[in-house]
Amino acid sequence: MKVTDPPTRSGSRTQRSSRSRERDAELRGEEKARLALLALPAFALALSITMVASYLGTVARRYTSHTIVIGAIIGGEGVMALWVPLIAGPWSDRLRTRIGGRLPFVIAGAAAAAVGLALVGLVGSIGLVAATAAIFYAAYFVAYEPYRAMYPDLLQREKVAGRAQSSQAVARGTGTACALLGGGLLLTVSRALPFLVAAAILVAAVAVFAVLVLDREVREQVPEHATGSAHVVRRLLRALQEHPALRAYLIANALWETALSALKAFVVLYLTVGLGYGLATASLIIGGVALVILVGAGFSGKLGDRFGLARVAAIAVVGYGIGFLVPGLTTNHALILVAVPFIALGGGTVMTLAYAILMPLMPEDQHGLLTGFYSVSRGLGLVAGPLLAGAAISLTADGPFASTNGFQAIWLVCGTAALASLPFIRRLRKAKVAGQANL
Repeated sequence: MKVTDPPTRSGSRTQRSSRSRERDAELRGEEKARLALLALPAFALALSITMVASYLGTVARRYTSHTIVIGAIIGGEGVMALWVPLIAGPWSDRLRTRIGGRLPFVIAGAAAAAVGLALVGLVGSIGLVAATAAIFYAAYFVAYEPYRAMYPDLLQREKVAGRAQSSQAVARGTGTACALLGGGLLLTVSRALPFLVAAAILVAAVAVFAVLVLDREVREQVPEHATGSAHVVRRLLRALQEHPALRAYLIANALWETALSALKAFVVLYLTVGLGYGLATASLIIGGVALVILVGAGFSGKLGDRFGLARVAAIAVVGYGIGFLVPGLTTNHALILVAVPFIALGGGTVMTLAYAILMPLMPEDQHGLLTGFYSVSRGLGLVAGPLLAGAAISLTADGPFASTNGFQAIWLVCGTAALASLPFIRRLRKAKVAGQANL
């Protein structure tokens, strides 16, 4: 009878290592599938919010030429971001239904947002434009906050935070590019068409997402001891008092969003009214830049996971902020062309890493809470960006930037906001927070 020698220690280690690699491969495959699934609403939501942020100003300009009024309407996104997430996020923490706690908010919010979005292009006065935009913004955050909370729920491993946000950022960047490229072209056909198309895509994408989530039996991890909105504010204030990193993050993220929202609100008008391009040409230019943003979104997550999220963000912000200042100081097309890649790559990086930086700071039982915190910090910038840009345009239209009807001033607002975030990124990297990882 043949006797089989017992496995050596070396052989045992090899077998264990092989099994470990197989489990890791299976886990990575599952993670990739979940990332692809989670990216679907990101695409549709980004397309819809970009369509409103970028082309609402063009629609509103039919009824008013006051850029401060236009900025205030677009800044309504930030007003909603300051309070809706504090209700929707924590509520989704404690809701119990047969389809989970987050998904009902995503479905209901997306449906209402689609209605508001469709109406934006159909109404006939500045007041109704503002009202339908407000409906869209409120519903958007009802859907978006619980959706964002599904990321840390379904992706428990901190080491994929950057890649998770890269996946989402690529989807968001794709949606943004489609809106920027297609919105202007559709707007030349009909005022209502770009908003109707975006509404249809939003409904379809969220419907497919919901079906696939339920079909795959993916369930988010709902905390056992979630609390109501009354406790949320107190917990947020306590978290800000106890954690210097969260305070630094609040301001840094608000400044990043100030730069991005100011740009989105008026870049189409800068190209069409300021530089005299046609709407279709402006859309092609912006769409081309959006494709470069995708490159930054695709690489920055992996770089952040490897070298540190805040470190990569700081490097990107330097190039991003300086790039913004170039078109603010000159209308020379060659110089602006040199600055555009820095702006686009920096923008893609900041969009990708902003939420990824916050994810490792989240207590496991407060994903909904700090997702709301993220949107509050964004909301501050979403209010400030369009208002500051609108005011800067009005103040310089008959002065130093008369040649561009004042729209050149938006770049100085963007650049100043981006560079002002650097001291807070530095504080974020130095602060010590329980559970902090790879910052």
